[in-house]
Amino acid sequence: METVPSGISTAALARFVEIATDALSGAREEIDALNVYPVPDGDTGTNMFLTISAARDAIVQAVAQDPELDRLEAMRILARGALLGARGNSGVILSQMLGAYVSRLAEETGESRNALVAAEAMQRATDASYAAVGVPVEGTILTVARAASDAAVARAAEPGARARDVFTAAAGAGREALARTPSQLKVLADAGVVDAGGRGLCVVLDAAETVTTGRRPPPAPAGVHRIPVRLPAAAGADLSPDGPSYEVMYLLDAEDSAIPVLKKALAGLGDSLVVVGSERLWNVHVHVDDVGAAIEAGIEAGRPYRVRVTHFAEQVADNRESRRPTTRSGRKVVVVAAGPGLAALFEEAGAVVVPGGPGRRPSTGQILEAIVACGAAEVVVLPNDADSIRVAEIAARTAEESGEVRVEVIASQAQVQGLAAIAVHEPGRTFDQDVREMTATARHARHGAVTVAAKQAMTMAGPCEPGDVLGVIAGDFVIVGQDAHAVAVGVVERLLGGGGELVTIVSGAGGEDLAASTAAYVESTHPTIDVTVHDGGQERYPLLVSVE
Repeated sequence: METVPSGISTAALARFVEIATDALSGAREEIDALNVYPVPDGDTGTNMFLTISAARDAIVQAVAQDPELDRLEAMRILARGALLGARGNSGVILSQMLGAYVSRLAEETGESRNALVAAEAMQRATDASYAAVGVPVEGTILTVARAASDAAVARAAEPGARARDVFTAAAGAGREALARTPSQLKVLADAGVVDAGGRGLCVVLDAAETVTTGRRPPPAPAGVHRIPVRLPAAAGADLSPDGPSYEVMYLLDAEDSAIPVLKKALAGLGDSLVVVGSERLWNVHVHVDDVGAAIEAGIEAGRPYRVRVTHFAEQVADNRESRRPTTRSGRKVVVVAAGPGLAALFEEAGAVVVPGGPGRRPSTGQILEAIVACGAAEVVVLPNDADSIRVAEIAARTAEESGEVRVEVIASQAQVQGLAAIAVHEPGRTFDQDVREMTATARHARHGAVTVAAKQAMTMAGPCEPGDVLGVIAGDFVIVGQDAHAVAVGVVERLLGGGGELVTIVSGAGGEDLAASTAAYVESTHPTIDVTVHDGGQERYPLLVSVE
């Protein structure tokens, strides 16, 4: 019998969200262009991409922190990440589907076939998506989900069916259902497009097929999706005869018992109502005219936070403006900073700062937003953390799809490498020359750090216990000790073993005395070497060091 653990491991989940994120990144603009229902705000592809990338960021970060992450915990983290990062109507529905899907996987003990478990999980996801929507409408993402799960269940019932057969059947049925959506929803037929949310779900289903079979799904026939749509409405124009003017979204801390009352209250205020979640964490989405009443309903149910309000007329006008020739100009550097002091240093150098760093990796959406919002035609990104490089690359690739901005990611793996790179940034050079100089400087900056062990582990330098002081060189633990100053000195001496003219020391939270004593040591034992000390304020690492 095919057992479940072999098919839904933590690695398989991580690979699925990785491929789905990349696929939605590539299809984002196409899906945005299809978006005419429920309002032509042109953001469905972006919202679904940001939702799935939030799930990806959550699970990848968790695995980076704990490579032996339990499968059930990985599922919980994935579902929560999608729920917290859900954007827009389709994004919220997608997050509910992911949550329902992994909830079925989490219940499995290994006694059922993978094919059956996968099909039941897809069926549960579809049921949950319909239940989450105030008034389900056919010809949307819901229709595609139902067709896919029905096909999955039918295929799983066949003798000898495997999980890959189920996903292949589901993806194929989803594509067929998507092609039929214009016949089910008049607004789609009038615009000559398929449903944007349904198209996004097909991208996700195709990613699942790719993970399980290793094959890319067949390309869609020319013209099926990339059909010209009407220009978005101008600011102030009516979006529909009786359509609400605002989209309201918020996260809600509330008891399960408060949700039915909340749904009833919000249903009386507007449409496109979707409420998803469980265990006191809910994501609420609704289109209304009375924003205050929608928020007050949340306050009566519990504690709303991360409230986002979008005025549709302004949004679609912005979307129309984004299709016009670019007005972007100049060059900017976007950096990930691990502490307030480091953020201040980067900002003084003219950079746009995204909070992050080891253990607090920013999301793809945060970096993408910084790239887009800075208004530059050329952008250099310094992730300054090994785990943030991939996120930065996806954000850069997504930003470049607009054709309005050129983005290069310098693979800086440490905050001090970012400091070294931005020190040689020169907007007066050509973009390629500037990137080459910054890249070379970052690479030549040998970097180390001092941290404290949080748990028992085996390192390159031997075993460590909680509370031991660890010396780090280029991401590897090379010293285990008890005295922070001695470990810091050991790190500095190893870095200076290859020569150097400048030592840069960055103190973390509570590491000011250690930074001062380390700087004093360098000045007394290496008088010909310059020493610079900065207050970085970063967590986890009381000391960061680089040698140039």
